[in-house]
Amino acid sequence: MPLKKKWRKEAMIDKMTKYSFVLLSGDAPAFLKNLEELGVVDITRSEKPVDDVSTKLAAEADACGKAISYLKAIEPDSDPGHGKFTVSADGEIRDPLSMFQEIAPKVKQLKADIDAAHKELEEARIWGNFDKKAIEDLESKGLKIRFYRIPKKSFDPSWAAEYALQEIADNGKQVWFVTVSDDPAYSFPVEEIPVPRFDLSSAEGNLADKEGELIAFEGIMYSLKDYIPTLQKRENKAMSKLQRHLANVGSEKAAEGHITTFEGFAPVEDEERLTKAFDAMSGVYYLKEEAVKEDNPPIKLKGNRFTKMFSVLTDMYGRPEYNEFDPTPYLSIFFLLFFAMCMGDAGYGLALIVIGLLLRRSEGLKDIAPLVSTLGAGTFVIGIVMHTFFGYDISAVSWIPDWLKKCMVTGNIAGFDANMVISILIGIVHLSLAFILKAIYATKKNGFANSLGTWGWTLLIVGGVIVGGISLTGVLSSTVTKWIIIAIGVISAIGIFLLSDIHRNPLKNIAPGLWEAYNTATGLLGDVLSYLRLYALGLAGGMLGKAFNDIAAMTVGDGGFGVGWIAFIVIFLVGHSLNLAMCCLGAFVHPLRLNFLEFFKNSGYEGKGRLYRPITNKQNL
Repeated sequence: MPLKKKWRKEAMIDKMTKYSFVLLSGDAPAFLKNLEELGVVDITRSEKPVDDVSTKLAAEADACGKAISYLKAIEPDSDPGHGKFTVSADGEIRDPLSMFQEIAPKVKQLKADIDAAHKELEEARIWGNFDKKAIEDLESKGLKIRFYRIPKKSFDPSWAAEYALQEIADNGKQVWFVTVSDDPAYSFPVEEIPVPRFDLSSAEGNLADKEGELIAFEGIMYSLKDYIPTLQKRENKAMSKLQRHLANVGSEKAAEGHITTFEGFAPVEDEERLTKAFDAMSGVYYLKEEAVKEDNPPIKLKGNRFTKMFSVLTDMYGRPEYNEFDPTPYLSIFFLLFFAMCMGDAGYGLALIVIGLLLRRSEGLKDIAPLVSTLGAGTFVIGIVMHTFFGYDISAVSWIPDWLKKCMVTGNIAGFDANMVISILIGIVHLSLAFILKAIYATKKNGFANSLGTWGWTLLIVGGVIVGGISLTGVLSSTVTKWIIIAIGVISAIGIFLLSDIHRNPLKNIAPGLWEAYNTATGLLGDVLSYLRLYALGLAGGMLGKAFNDIAAMTVGDGGFGVGWIAFIVIFLVGHSLNLAMCCLGAFVHPLRLNFLEFFKNSGYEGKGRLYRPITNKQNL
């Protein structure tokens, strides 16, 4: 059936087409291979290896991944044995994974054996060269040779008068010696040590043998670096097979296993391309229809370059359901603002920008580099507004332009610190937006008539905030303000207490309305006060930064450049590095809390959607 394209382009969640496929069971592997090539169809499948086949494929992919990581990390030029081995193998290696799995444990064991051999060599240097066979011959004749190593302070030279004792070495801390005796009742006041495994020549030979073996095996390991692309292809192929297998296992089989049905989802924008592809497949019958919430379609988020950086934060809480709104655009703006306010220092903003630029060079962290730089840029701007640069108050600096000083927030508002008042006002705006979104999306899901209670609360809270703000500017007189507030209160009360559920007697809505009013009033006050943390964290970070500056300044004194200035630089750098790390931690956790708890709770966002994960093969294997 055709799909009606009635969705608005500005929707932040990609609309999905639901596909139902029916095919012969024997055609399922080829069909899944075709879906993999298309790369956009999400097939319902098991999340775990469910049988021997999937377990084997998962293990193969994992083994390839570990081999690739190991081989990428080793470098011949940095190896201590560089120049001794030949980076080549005898002929072509047919199975590089098996070769790696055979050689890697041997290399690991040899390295451990070499460490032990080094220790044995150091011990053998003390005893020097001796003939173990001669010792055995003496013992066969009844002469027992015993070896000792004790602290020098415990060694008594008078022992030499009582025993046949020969001192071997003395390094000032320990003494090595041997005794010879044919007395069966022999006793000595200290405990003997085992006979050394090797003399000096044997220990050196043992170490050389182990190192030779290691060099031979390392030559093979370095040769395997040339097979990294082969291993990557094998890993991708195993993962592709695993995806297809799990999708096949997750399919519904009917008609005694002779046919197989699949259910999948793909973005509406790919409908035309997919329709042509499915029409060209032989032996495949399919239906397509508009996906609805009851189908539990996967969620693919839209967004621009800015909002996509913050989608990772949305995923930390949970993706929206199919009929919910995407909170990422709002989360991106307010998280950036809250983070910058908690940091509150323009100098730290510059440091984060530099850190973000450096992270671009890191293979594992380059994906978050743009987010770090963006947070740094926001922190720099808000830091200027809060007139703090590495703990220094720049609002009083003479060389700062007057136009820039006019952008800085200083002084008090209504007797309170201006930054504290601004934090509360931003919180009120944030919560008001949450109530507006809740009312809009409740109307979309349930209709306006079934959302009158939600609109009543939105009108009361948001309308009251707007009227109160306008009244403070003096535009409205107190009389006009009073009547507007009364009107808002009456209309809101009708929605909250009488029409919250239009399907029952209005009088029965009063008790639930009173209970909701109690919960909202008490909870809303706590939610608003939660935004004080934006002011508190910014203030704490600034005061700690200033404290480090003062401590560093004490070391300078009145003299010229010298030890005092070196101490100043060290204390300044170390102190602000610690403060930056602590501020970043608080500036990440607390803004996240304000969005996840205060905003999401009051906007009605649940975030129970599932991630869009199409069956795909980037390598087209």
